[in-house]
Amino acid sequence: MFVDNATVMVKAGDGGNGIVSFRRERYIAKGGPDGGDGGNGGDVIFEASERENTLASFRYQKEVKAENGQNGGKRKRHGKSGEDLVVLVPTGTQIRLNDEVIADLVNEGQQHVVANGGKGGFGNAHFTSSTRQVPRVAEKGEEGEEYELTLELKIIADVGLVGLPNAGKSTFLSTISAAKPKVANYPFTTLEPHLGVARVGGDKELLVADIPGLIDGASEGKGLGDEFLRHVERTQVLLHIIDVYSDDVVRDYKTIMNELKNYTVDLSKKPQVVALSKIEGLDDDIVKMQATELKKVSKQKQVFAFSSKTKDGVRELLFELHALAEKEAKERAKVEDEAEDIPVIGVKVDPDTWEIEFKKKRIVVRGVKIERFAARTDFESEDGVRRLRDIMHKMGITKKIEKLDAPEDSKIYFGDNREDYIEY
Repeated sequence: MFVDNATVMVKAGDGGNGIVSFRRERYIAKGGPDGGDGGNGGDVIFEASERENTLASFRYQKEVKAENGQNGGKRKRHGKSGEDLVVLVPTGTQIRLNDEVIADLVNEGQQHVVANGGKGGFGNAHFTSSTRQVPRVAEKGEEGEEYELTLELKIIADVGLVGLPNAGKSTFLSTISAAKPKVANYPFTTLEPHLGVARVGGDKELLVADIPGLIDGASEGKGLGDEFLRHVERTQVLLHIIDVYSDDVVRDYKTIMNELKNYTVDLSKKPQVVALSKIEGLDDDIVKMQATELKKVSKQKQVFAFSSKTKDGVRELLFELHALAEKEAKERAKVEDEAEDIPVIGVKVDPDTWEIEFKKKRIVVRGVKIERFAARTDFESEDGVRRLRDIMHKMGITKKIEKLDAPEDSKIYFGDNREDYIEY
């Protein structure tokens, strides 16, 4: 089953907890702290694979989860880190988080970490110093990141076949390749994209995608057109096929071009070749007349004509498509190389910055660093809470809170999504 979009929950592994432990051996009355650190949680990594061609597996596996890190042990034993989870997706898969594209996996083996595992917490052996000989504090492991992601597959091909239903796209694909799309003499026989590899003399090849027929209003969702048009985005070149037996080839051409133009991305600007199909048994004068009409409206130097049954005109058409696709690939590579030379200026968040919001006895402290410390704090441990208060004091947060003149029964929270708190 071909599936080109899916929603999946990804959960990276949680970090293991550090532990409080002291060396206990015969003849050693007071051993030092030996609590080990927790292991890191595993990451969730998506990897593009040409062996995958559909997102169907995510219809049944709605959640993917990496392994948690193990807790630390006595004698300073470090907890084992969780294994990373590598999830294979088809090449051409876009990954979105809250409608923002966070990864575009277009090359074989390309990887992207979509959820980072939590760091393991430190055991009490980590906190030993010249002034702190018997630390009784250990950190909790951080929680792994968790997101709901939208996956969208956009087929990557050299040539995309577009046209009205029953224009002859599927028959053309089955003629030039080993692909076996459903072919029949009625509209809408193709309900999902098909891929085929066409040989163009010698060792030259073209990867061709048969896009299901488009209709008027396709860009707005009619006939599932907007679902199909996403696959046109990735193609280098479009082959616009028009049935030579049409009563109005100009109308047919304009219908498709209008839908390409009105899609989210203007696809009408893509390089394209216009061709008339099904010319077998038709008078040459009629074919030339239809081609002349298309030349005027499309402003193409040449309108091709071919027959999938007799293969007349097919070879010439493939050579033209290969030359145009090769030219487009070189142009695109040049643009990508130039883009890599442009420095990307991002907004960096200083982890040491923080802010405080006070409302109705609820004091909320926000900031990357302080929230991270709070997430690793065991609020059930007096030593853990005391350490958190020391960190707040050093960062200047305590002094700022004291100026709020808050009621004595106020509570201090860390971040917007945690309910752990300390008393004011």
